Amino acid sequence: MGLKIAISGKGGVGKTTVCAVWAQLLAEEGFDVLAIDADSNTNLASAFGIPSAQSPQPLIKMEQLIAERTGTGKDAAGAYFRLNPKVSDLPQKYWRKVNGVKLLVLGAIEQAGAGCACPQGAFLRALLTHTILQRQEVVLVDLAAGVEFMGRASIQGVDAVVVVVEPGSRSIETAKNITRMARQLGVKHVAAIVNKITKGSQIEAIKGELTDITTLANIRYSPLVQKADLEQKNVFAACPELVEQLREAKNTLMDLISNS
Repeated sequence: MGLKIAISGKGGVGKTTVCAVWAQLLAEEGFDVLAIDADSNTNLASAFGIPSAQSPQPLIKMEQLIAERTGTGKDAAGAYFRLNPKVSDLPQKYWRKVNGVKLLVLGAIEQAGAGCACPQGAFLRALLTHTILQRQEVVLVDLAAGVEFMGRASIQGVDAVVVVVEPGSRSIETAKNITRMARQLGVKHVAAIVNKITKGSQIEAIKGELTDITTLANIRYSPLVQKADLEQKNVFAACPELVEQLREAKNTLMDLISNS
């Protein structure tokens, strides 16, 4: 089963939590799961309970590796670089197995304006394209916050984009933009998870703004999740109620995909 799901949203909405829990649920069900941290704020490892001091180094920080694969080493001529560097051997070299999941910390370009017209951008795009289009695992991608990756067309080929939304105008506006861009890129399934709800009226307000996509779950704010985040503990073990809600959300999404 080569299911590919990209998880996106404004920074801080809980997309990393969703990615970590879904990855572990799918692994428990016997799937071969590759979870990719493609955010510049690489904290997916922390959501699996790996302390920051032991977190794998993001591949985007490996300057020598990127130079070798893109042809921009010290002996390279001019400012040219390979737009399609070889990356097919890298996932298995650099992933770390944790809680039954293969975790690959990719990272993202941090400086504004870097875009993808640079060796780092070509490297990131090639790795994401390879994992989404050519690998046979179930792949979950924790995307960079906002719409940057959508603009780069780095998620073409995924089966679904899931937008995590919290109560707040900026989060809702980001979700709208992600939905629009995903559909422009031909993504068939776009769905939402409403997170950090503190009162019922917030659910209706968000649904009123996101009228054209399926809501997979409405999740209330949990201090247990926040505590696990602060203590860098596995969120899967910290809040059983959240896990069950996300299990139902995952099953709903998989039904939508399989029935299409």
